[in-house]
Amino acid sequence: HVQLVESGGGSVQVGGSLRLSCAASRFHSGFVFSTWCMGWFRQAPGKQREGIAVIDNDSSTEYAASVKDRFTISRDNAKNTIYLQMNSLKSEDTALYYCAAGGWTYWGQGTQVTVS
Repeated sequence: HVQLVESGGGSVQVGGSLRLSCAASRFHSGFVFSTWCMGWFRQAPGKQREGIAVIDNDSSTEYAASVKDRFTISRDNAKNTIYLQMNSLKSEDTALYYCAAGGWTYWGQGTQVTVS
């Protein structure tokens, strides 16, 4: 099945920036990365998982109100990778960040972002 691996998380001060990556691999015959909608989600302790950014196969994007104008999702189809550039980070952005694909059938293991 499709494997998604996130990276780039860490600890950062309020107002700082981080760039997350999500690399896809182990494709099955029906998975063509460039044709799939990809998304970033996050889950903070004690809270439900929240969808924060989506990028479609035509690179159109949508954002949750909580991250709009601060976060940018992008994709590099040649590298089978999506990115999440996070600027002006706030303490409330602290969460485990996941990427997902295939109608949210496939999920990565998550990467922790801590803002303090």
